[in-house]
Amino acid sequence: MTVSPTQKDILDFREYRRTGDVAIRDALIERALPLAHQVARRYQRSSEPLEDIVQVARLGLVKAVERFDPDRGVAFSTYAVPTMLGEIKRYFRDTGWAVHMPRSLQERVFTVERAEKTLHGRLGRAPSVEELAEQAQLTVEEVLEAMEAATAYDARSLDAPAPSDDEAPSYGDTLGREDPHFELVEDRGAVRSALRILPLRERRILHMRFVEDMTQAEIARHVGVSQMQVSRLLRRSLAQLREVAEGEAQLERSLAGVA
Repeated sequence: MTVSPTQKDILDFREYRRTGDVAIRDALIERALPLAHQVARRYQRSSEPLEDIVQVARLGLVKAVERFDPDRGVAFSTYAVPTMLGEIKRYFRDTGWAVHMPRSLQERVFTVERAEKTLHGRLGRAPSVEELAEQAQLTVEEVLEAMEAATAYDARSLDAPAPSDDEAPSYGDTLGREDPHFELVEDRGAVRSALRILPLRERRILHMRFVEDMTQAEIARHVGVSQMQVSRLLRRSLAQLREVAEGEAQLERSLAGVA
């Protein structure tokens, strides 16, 4: 009588339970290795080497072989797959995440990623959030939260090269750099208050010249005056702004000295 692979597994498991024969155990593990590799590939992430995940799945397989009861009426694969998945998820939870995430959120990230792979293969394109929600049986808000949480899986070293046109500075080199615009904050504040003294036409001319970057000839056409008048109005307005700004700065220094 021919014995099927499933029946042979059951017989071998019963024999292993009875004798504790390590050779039988090793044969059972060897026959189930393709299943472990299949499970590992389901959870492969770009940032995690597949070999590491395979090793974790194999560890789960060994535990499943040790614990499986052939007389409970279930196939070994039915028992082994959840055991291997549990090991892989525990591995990701304990060692993989750069930022601590609740276990429920981690599980949701994996659910959404599996749904995305399934839909991408079926649709031939990246699925929408709504399609992911339907496939994963989640709400759109839960999918969006999972997609945001997935970005916390990886962390970049501060010594790693940062995207730049320069000679590959590190991420650490970009931190704490002085912003050249900080020194303009006070100047802008002073100019903003000084602008109030100017008539509307002069303020408009300054805006066209220094914000919209228009030429004096273009300003003249818009305002309806000659280019010479525009030049004169610009000089006069700038002189007034400088005088007011310098006066306010001197007043602030005097008040600071009194204080």
